[in-house]
Amino acid sequence: MEKRKLGFWQIWNMSFGFLGIQMGFALQNSNVSRIFQTLGANIDDIPILWVAAPLTGLIVQPIIGYFSDRTWTRLGRRKPYFLAGAILASAALFIMPNSPVLWFAAGMLWIMDASINVSMEPFRAFVGDNLPEKQRTMGFAMQSFFIGIGAYFASKLPLIFTYFGVENTAPLGIIPDSVKYSFYLGGVAFIVTVLWTVLTSKEYSPEEMEAFEKHQETEFKKETHSAEWFATNAKSHLTKGILFLIVSVIFSYAIFHYDLKKDLYVLSLGLIGLGGLAMLVSGLLQNANKTDNGFVTIMNDFQFMPKIMKQLAWVQFFSWFALFSMWIYTTLAVTQHIYGTTDTTSEAYNNGANQVGEMFANYNLIAAIAAFLLPLLAKYTSRKFTHFIALTFGGLGLISIYFIKEPTVFTMEWLPMIGVGIAWASILSIPYAMLSGALPSSKMGYYMGVFNFFIVIPQLVAASILGFLVSRFFNSEPIYALLIGGASMILAGIISLTINDKSKIIINE
Repeated sequence: MEKRKLGFWQIWNMSFGFLGIQMGFALQNSNVSRIFQTLGANIDDIPILWVAAPLTGLIVQPIIGYFSDRTWTRLGRRKPYFLAGAILASAALFIMPNSPVLWFAAGMLWIMDASINVSMEPFRAFVGDNLPEKQRTMGFAMQSFFIGIGAYFASKLPLIFTYFGVENTAPLGIIPDSVKYSFYLGGVAFIVTVLWTVLTSKEYSPEEMEAFEKHQETEFKKETHSAEWFATNAKSHLTKGILFLIVSVIFSYAIFHYDLKKDLYVLSLGLIGLGGLAMLVSGLLQNANKTDNGFVTIMNDFQFMPKIMKQLAWVQFFSWFALFSMWIYTTLAVTQHIYGTTDTTSEAYNNGANQVGEMFANYNLIAAIAAFLLPLLAKYTSRKFTHFIALTFGGLGLISIYFIKEPTVFTMEWLPMIGVGIAWASILSIPYAMLSGALPSSKMGYYMGVFNFFIVIPQLVAASILGFLVSRFFNSEPIYALLIGGASMILAGIISLTINDKSKIIINE
């Protein structure tokens, strides 16, 4: 039994919700640093305030993926999750720009990002569930198109409202109305577009998914492990967990003793420490013969992930490290390096911030166009070569911002963003197209959630070390964070050439 081929408008409808999801995501990326700075955050503290967003994804997405693989309701398998996420995210978008103080805004970022994450990865798995292998590249390209269009429009919203007379400046500590109204419109768009997908798209029943899974057994080798295997694996997890915790303690002590930037605790405690604790708990549960525990399943599936996912992990790491540096620091870099101000109440600052909105809008528009051109290049070359070219263009685009002297429409808003847009389109489609063909439908949601680790971890690393690097080595000049990001993206492109796009995998049960 094979999945039926879907028509263009069916793929359109099932991807339409990404328009609203990306509007919410783009409003977050292009305006939250501005909100934090308006509420009194120092430049060096901006990265640590962003930690909530990726840390939330690290926890939420694999759990949501795990449970969505095992869900069936009247609404379907994946749809209940992205509908619930849409309701919560829409509410958060209305509240965020009305944050009275900095700590409240940081908390709202946590809630908003968690809600967006609840919606996002089930949508990725939704494409893998409903489309046959030959149509998945088209499916992810359609998602990239809506991501580009949604982000383009959302990034321009403050400027559009300003054009129609809405105030773009406000007293000290107050978010401008142009930003507030943009978030309100984004909240409405989020829930409406997701509802469109929920009401117009169908999911395969559990019986049909089981039939597809049986068909896949000719392609995927499944293994059932013995009690002895779990005992050996438990010892491995316990050993690694203890070692990670020791490293975490030593690293954290060094940060305290040498009075290093507190952001580094995100790396020592948030990543290394929590990772060690998770391994320790997994080992203890397996020793207690609780091998059917959901947490144990998640940990073991992460350990024995498909080979191509391991290869893509490093590409994703350096790609998303670069993106996160761009999202955090572009507003700060442009207003300080090019406009020469850090005064959030000044006209120059807010003009620069709006121009960053234009830059973000333009790279997303380029991405929407490139989304349908990259598959053609991949057809005549290869997916990994296409990804290499796209990421190289993106890295050069980020680096070029350093050399801008006169912020004209072309030199500032378009030229650097052409490369970034091509890279963004590729990042949103090609890795997922490579990966989805290497996953069984019974674990599509979980592995799509795990794949998010390699989006989240680099963001946490960026949040923990970029502030330290910029303040310690670059005199608190955020433009250098963009140079680091550009170099990271080019490195990701070089690594992508090593991917074995045809690899076979083993999925452990």
